[in-house]
Amino acid sequence: MSVDRTKQAMARIEGALARIEAAAARPKPAPAEAPASVSQLVEKHESLRETVTATLRDLDELIARAEA
Repeated sequence: MSVDRTKQAMARIEGALARIEAAAARPKPAPAEAPASVSQLVEKHESLRETVTATLRDLDELIARAEA
């Protein structure tokens, strides 16, 4: 390898090392929120189901009164 090619290769290697060091020094992004566990999802589903059931019951009563 000629001296010029060696210097060019060394410059590329040094540039790559500088980019690696810069990337390593950057703060890490905060981890994404952990997904809800299955048991939490089941609890939320049941809660929503109860809410919908109660609301539909209320609507049925209102419709029945309006028709009477």
